[in-house]
Amino acid sequence: MKRFRASETGLTAVAGGSGPPCPGGRKPLYASLYFWVLAAIAAGILLGLVPATKGVAMQMQPFGVAFIRMVKMLIAPIIFCTVVTGIAKMGDMGRVGRVGLKCMLYFWAMTLCALAIGLVVVNLYKPGAGMDDYAAKMQADQAEIAKVEAYAGAAKKMSTADFLLHIVPSSVVDAFARGDILQVLFFSILFGVALANLGEKARNFVGILDEFSKGLFRVIHYVMYFAPLGAFGAIAYVVASQGADALARLVYLMLGVYTTCLIFVFGVLGVVCKLAGFSLWRYLVYIKEEILLVLGTSSSEAALPRMMAKLENAGADKSVVGLCLPMGYSFNLDGTCIYLTMAAVFLAQATATPLDIGHQLSLLAILLLTSKGAAAVTGGGFITLAATLQTVGSIPVASLTLLLGVDRFMSEARAITNMIGNGVATIVVAKWENALDANRLRLALAGRSCGDPGDGISLEQPAEALALAAADEK
Repeated sequence: MKRFRASETGLTAVAGGSGPPCPGGRKPLYASLYFWVLAAIAAGILLGLVPATKGVAMQMQPFGVAFIRMVKMLIAPIIFCTVVTGIAKMGDMGRVGRVGLKCMLYFWAMTLCALAIGLVVVNLYKPGAGMDDYAAKMQADQAEIAKVEAYAGAAKKMSTADFLLHIVPSSVVDAFARGDILQVLFFSILFGVALANLGEKARNFVGILDEFSKGLFRVIHYVMYFAPLGAFGAIAYVVASQGADALARLVYLMLGVYTTCLIFVFGVLGVVCKLAGFSLWRYLVYIKEEILLVLGTSSSEAALPRMMAKLENAGADKSVVGLCLPMGYSFNLDGTCIYLTMAAVFLAQATATPLDIGHQLSLLAILLLTSKGAAAVTGGGFITLAATLQTVGSIPVASLTLLLGVDRFMSEARAITNMIGNGVATIVVAKWENALDANRLRLALAGRSCGDPGDGISLEQPAEALALAAADEK
């Protein structure tokens, strides 16, 4: 059996069976990022649950905050470099518009599926039934009502016009300073189109941006060494601050949300992956480190830079990755959509608010629009829910007090589902555009891709390595 090693020209066969298999091959378990992130999550939960160590767990929050800040400081420049160089090298502006249109059509279709599945499950599951007394008690709690009013106040500012205006930054510097993905993407597309129209005059500058992006991905590689510490601090603080009591009170709803997200991923996305010609399970294994990273930090943005690198490494064209993945973080929030429908109907059930089929279809239509603004602000999912309840009118906004204690626990399911869905969307759109290297995708999902995907390395794949990957799949 031949083994392969990385070289400047691609994968090179190594005689004999010595040496690790290429790709990042079979590393020892203790040398893998996902092992340490998983261990850190377990340690954080344990620290937060033990009464004697809750005080210590509360002090771990800065580790999680610091790690997320380190990642977020790189997101805006990485999106800028990836989108600009991708569009500039693409050259064809008609293709840029075509990719954007296909992304939006796919996003709307998946949003509708996610909302519909959430609506069906919550009506069958009925997690809010029999909670009338508890709901009345929570709605009378003035401290809890004050927290809800803060969200409701922010929700009043979210309208369709405001959201559309939010896409356009007041200044380029402000967009980068705040790390607003949608605004950075807007400017990056315009700048990329401008460089593409300049043609040869801009070629040297595009090359510099391309090299700069490689440096940024190398920084991400270094930042990931702190991922276990960040996951530990974030999960320890959440468990200690919310406590097992809040978790137990609404565990029925939480199980429903997590189960529905699994149904969506393995049902809807599983079918999409099959139609696109790749295995959902192999894709999930390929991004397992990013899934655990999001689980620990409860932030899908923490995994965005590595997802961009991994999707490129798996054969998706850089221009499609640069457009589709960042757009998905604003317009393709499948997990958030599931949560919004389930939470809204749950609150109606808990407060004995009648919702006939007409009201529920109206709720679905409203969420189809308001869910697109869920990423516009911090705590967007909860604020969007408040905005939706205000629009519907029949469900009391004060009932949001029921969700305050456990919303943070459900955010992991939302964030992970959002990330998985956006990665699938990028691969599918790349295939629609004939911008997907099927051989590289199969090689990556079979665990035979070389180099650290976080480095942004682009590799050619010789026939021998593809044959080895095909043999592994059998």
